[in-house]
Amino acid sequence: MNLYRTLVVVLLLSCGTPVLAANTGSGDPRYTIQNPPAYAMIGDLLIARPLLVAATVIGAGVFVVSLPFTVLGGGVGDAGRALVVDPAKAAFVRCLGCIGEGFEQRE
Repeated sequence: MNLYRTLVVVLLLSCGTPVLAANTGSGDPRYTIQNPPAYAMIGDLLIARPLLVAATVIGAGVFVVSLPFTVLGGGVGDAGRALVVDPAKAAFVRCLGCIGEGFEQRE
């Protein structure tokens, strides 16, 4: 019975508490600091990241299949960015639970 109470308290404290830290900037416009809640991190880890990795792999396959046509149309860079680079950046560059990228480089 004591183990059950401890488990319930740990789950309530880890998943049910609101985020107390506000999104603050570091002063440098290239950096954005996000403090996602625990449930967003868990959902991102268990649902979003596997789907984004799958989208990257499928997009790479579609990119290879469509490559002869995109070369003729002159849109290889745009197709590669949309089908492979963008899903890969969302899967591997973002912090866990964040909405956008943690580091945005300005061109």
